[in-house]
Amino acid sequence: MMFTVKMLTLKSLFACSITALSFVSCNGGAQQNTLTEQEKADGWQLLFDGKTMSGWRDYNGTSLTEPWHVVDGCIQANGNGSDASGYVVTEKQYENFELSWDWKLSKGGNSGMLYHVVERPQYKVPYVTGPEYQLIDEPNFPEPIEPWQRLGVDYAMYLPDTTLMKVNPQGEWNNSKIVFDNGHVEHWLNGVKILEFEAWTDDWFARKNSGKWADAPEYGLAKKGVISLQDHGYPASFRNIKIKELPRKTKEVTLFNGKDLEGWQAYGTEKWYVNNGVLICESGADKQYGYLATRDYYNDFDLTVEFKQEADGNSGVFIRSFVEEGAKVNGWQVEVAPKGHGTGGIYESYGRGWLIEIPKEKEEILNVKDWNTMRILVQGDKVTTWLNGQEMVNIQDEKIGAGQGRIALQIHDGGGIKVLWRNLKVKTL
Repeated sequence: MMFTVKMLTLKSLFACSITALSFVSCNGGAQQNTLTEQEKADGWQLLFDGKTMSGWRDYNGTSLTEPWHVVDGCIQANGNGSDASGYVVTEKQYENFELSWDWKLSKGGNSGMLYHVVERPQYKVPYVTGPEYQLIDEPNFPEPIEPWQRLGVDYAMYLPDTTLMKVNPQGEWNNSKIVFDNGHVEHWLNGVKILEFEAWTDDWFARKNSGKWADAPEYGLAKKGVISLQDHGYPASFRNIKIKELPRKTKEVTLFNGKDLEGWQAYGTEKWYVNNGVLICESGADKQYGYLATRDYYNDFDLTVEFKQEADGNSGVFIRSFVEEGAKVNGWQVEVAPKGHGTGGIYESYGRGWLIEIPKEKEEILNVKDWNTMRILVQGDKVTTWLNGQEMVNIQDEKIGAGQGRIALQIHDGGGIKVLWRNLKVKTL
């Protein structure tokens, strides 16, 4: 399904007030919020102990102040949240996993389970980065809803097979599961797989860029993030929230195909084009900053790239970068610049400036008006750079370790810049 119109959130359309009488009992027969010995052996972990909110906090916060509490062995949303507030998140980030939980909604209720949620001050709500398994009491919802808003959807992206869905009535418990395995995604409902797709494919990006998320440039790109529960203005209850982490798979990717800019996205008005198998960046008439960013995130990786500075050469390779409003790209930049200006050093584009500069004697390693080979190794909080086979810098930095994002090439402002690029290859780690 392709989306060509601007989509609105359910709560901005259907705000309602729910009284305390709408809360549903969390009591069940069997013992809840425990793991069997086999589940423990298989690597499952509980995200909720059945007694406290330990391990949960506000989105973009350090403590828990949002309207959530524990009632009769379940996490319960008061129903006082809104589209802009009421989100709680796990303290830990998760990458590849199976996530299972039981849920029960109030009459006409609406909630959701989000994952790969990124926390930054720029993001006011979780859903602009994190995909959502939609939870909603469709039969009793007070207003008509679109197919992309229904139970079990990957919200505003992929729809489940409704013929497979067996939903227990409102007031009874249901079980849902999300599988996220290195981009392969499954939604399950009461033991049946109802939805399956591959993230970050051409089809996925077409849906992302043409629907609700067209103005959310970082939606769904994160490879890891916190898990979030949503108080969307209706009481909702959760129990038996458990997760099993899955291993990361490595792969080798050729970032530039030598023919066009497939797999990249340009930001700003500067020039990016391909000529004779070479990717070229060149200052445009506006003489402003320009960026060419991968559409995918790359967090831990080994990158090699060749470049030649034909004019000025004030450029760079951004790592773990993200796009803000307009054409602004933020992250950490491995410098590409004329001789004497620190090619191979690492600069933070916001806040701290230079994190580490190259020794002056290493300026001679740069080939002027000729091809150079840059290698960038990023693992956790460690970054090492090489130029033409010689190590330039290495650094260990907590903020870099907490970051994630795209690889991006830069054109500096000021005009007069022309840099050629080729053989951009990355191995994920």
